[in-house]
Amino acid sequence: QVQLVESGGGLVQAGGSLRLSCAASGRTVGVNYMGWFRQAPGKEREFVTTISRSGASTYYADSVKGRFAISRDNANNTVYLQMNSLKPADTAVYYCAASPRFTTATRDINYWGRGTQVTVSS
Repeated sequence: QVQLVESGGGLVQAGGSLRLSCAASGRTVGVNYMGWFRQAPGKEREFVTTISRSGASTYYADSVKGRFAISRDNANNTVYLQMNSLKPADTAVYYCAASPRFTTATRDINYWGRGTQVTVSS
């Protein structure tokens, strides 16, 4: 089993920045990709970004490309999401996700964190 714990959410004004962290523990040897999904009220959970184990490969949803940046620190089993130029449309619960292979689909995710709320005011 793998445990994922997110931190760093909060309330920010439009145009501001936040940095989310996700700490992984447990049997992480089979987890090659880690990333983030988000779910706004009344909407389905959607893919945001993912990063490979080496950090060499990243992929972003079009809605966040150029504003968000994912990175990872393998020594500490932690993934980060730097969110800049935030918009009210970015308001959602952000979930850390882990999987053995590249995916943007919620059905292919093996492990989920509990989520952290991000609220962007206009």
